[in-house]
Amino acid sequence: MGFFDFLIEEIAIDLGTANTLIIHNDKVVVDSPSIVARDRTTGKITAVGKEAAMMQGKTHENIKTIRPLKDGVIADFDASEKMLTMFIKEIPALKKKMFAPALRMVICIPSGITEVEMRAVKESAERVNGKEVYLIHEPMAAAIGIGVDIMQPKGNMIVDIGGGTTEIAVIALGGIVCDKSIKIAGDVFTNDIVYYMRTQHNLYVGERTAEKIKIQIGAATEDLEVPPDEMSVQGRDLLTGKPKQVQISYREIAKALDKSILRIEDAVMETLSQTPPELAADIYNTGIYLAGGGSMLRGLDKRLSLKTDLPVYIAEDPLRAVVRGTGICLKNLSRYKGILIK
Repeated sequence: MGFFDFLIEEIAIDLGTANTLIIHNDKVVVDSPSIVARDRTTGKITAVGKEAAMMQGKTHENIKTIRPLKDGVIADFDASEKMLTMFIKEIPALKKKMFAPALRMVICIPSGITEVEMRAVKESAERVNGKEVYLIHEPMAAAIGIGVDIMQPKGNMIVDIGGGTTEIAVIALGGIVCDKSIKIAGDVFTNDIVYYMRTQHNLYVGERTAEKIKIQIGAATEDLEVPPDEMSVQGRDLLTGKPKQVQISYREIAKALDKSILRIEDAVMETLSQTPPELAADIYNTGIYLAGGGSMLRGLDKRLSLKTDLPVYIAEDPLRAVVRGTGICLKNLSRYKGILIK
């Protein structure tokens, strides 16, 4: 093997429902929405990532935008494989090579994933030239990315709120002691906002607009110390059919998201109630770590803290915590070999 080692390129991939991130040589080289646009007549993929995201909700019948991953797992095998191939081709250092190099990959997967779904991820990776493919559970990668030393005999609790799933895990000695994976995360928040706008304002907004509302004024609680300004939202009036604009405040969004956040709270409480007492004692001292894009929802940390009576910390770059952890595993394969799934 040794001689051919220099021909192998190493990449770490966070294949997410909402965004795909790839690390190569310790740098994030790809950070794109997990969306592809397919031409219906030819079946060819016309755009991926940011370019395809711009088309979302604005296509005519010959073009269809697809999100190949649903709830953190591959829903459209063909599209996800093409998307991965195109993303890998975009990596600057690999572009210069004359032929596609063999790849050593570490890919993260949700903790509640089935054997079949796991195989789908592996096969996709092997098809895009993955010679050695390792998988790692998302909460584990998030913990490493946040900077937690997971090998110690000390309990740490991670809540990773992604696009498709929220992963909650208690980690100690390089393993997941108890975990829960629920399908309430960023996408559900977005749908909650779409539904709220329809029922409360008779305004029909698209997914992209709802996503924008969530990022600009999304909140988990109605009493924020530093509230964001009101936002004007344009969409289609359901009564007249005309385009119209309404003003909404973060309080309304907090109302819209309340039920979904309650379910995340319940899942956290349930995980805590299954934690062995010695580890619960550790968590009392270390608190809860939040990662993933969903953790950036204003006031979520405070709300979870009130619910659990524990300190809650948000990772410094929550969107990239998982991929960073995956990258660290790739760099120190020998150290983390035990926690990776071959």
